Amino acid sequence: MKLSNPYKIAILTDSCSDLSPELRAGKPIFTVPLKITCRDGEYSDGVDIFAPDIYRRLAAGELPKTSLPDFFTADRILSRIKAEGYERVLAIHLSSGLSGTYNMIRLLGESRHDLDVAVFDSVSGALGIGIIVLQAWEDIESGMTWEKLVKERVPKLIANTFPFFSVDTLEYLAKGGRIGKVTAMAGTVLNIKPLITFAPDGQLQSVAKVRGRKAVQDKLLELVRKALGDHKRYNLGVANGGAPEEMAQLRARMEQEFPNYEHFWEGAIDATLSVYIGSGVLGAGVQVLDD
Repeated sequence: MKLSNPYKIAILTDSCSDLSPELRAGKPIFTVPLKITCRDGEYSDGVDIFAPDIYRRLAAGELPKTSLPDFFTADRILSRIKAEGYERVLAIHLSSGLSGTYNMIRLLGESRHDLDVAVFDSVSGALGIGIIVLQAWEDIESGMTWEKLVKERVPKLIANTFPFFSVDTLEYLAKGGRIGKVTAMAGTVLNIKPLITFAPDGQLQSVAKVRGRKAVQDKLLELVRKALGDHKRYNLGVANGGAPEEMAQLRARMEQEFPNYEHFWEGAIDATLSVYIGSGVLGAGVQVLDD
């Protein structure tokens, strides 16, 4: 039997967690938006700009810029959390290897004397953050203590969540300074599709390459299989950026190959990360729950 959040804990994350309104519905999961600057002004990710908007801008030759959430907006969200009766906040944010969001929220949390705020670097993004947040909520709702969540559970979830993504083009990662131009050119010429994940320092790293889009799903399944190993308890996730049909195919294949999952979550890539990875993105992840 589930308990009803006896320790009055809310979760704070950012727009790069890729949690749809449906996934957040009925849960005290609050989202602070990252900022995106375009030719015609500044927007808030997930509020007034979304991934399809970014795809259109990229296709038209524009390259938007991303930046940290607004400090005062984040502070107002914490005040709202307090006003709604919560006393503790688990804050789980985009990898510090890609953004200063984690550090900004950490400093903000330290300044709040009306809330107990524990801030975590997810060392991940998109699908990875999302399934960490959703599992943490499952644990909160089941009555896990604040001390166990902060000292044991969330660090373990972060260490045992493995997201993998295939990008259709390296062009925007190169333009955004995330990879070398030579690598991007070679990938485009040879129709190479890199599979990327997060390195221990939170930077993006390539873990595999395939030639042609048809080979992407097989490689994602292989990477998930390897990360899962012999573990028996696990959650799964899939994500896409402009490739919903392929995501549905991938989900069906994962359900068949890894049928004993506890939860299977899916999401769409946010606008911020879409600036760097473009459309045609497919992601798969596994979160190991047993030792």
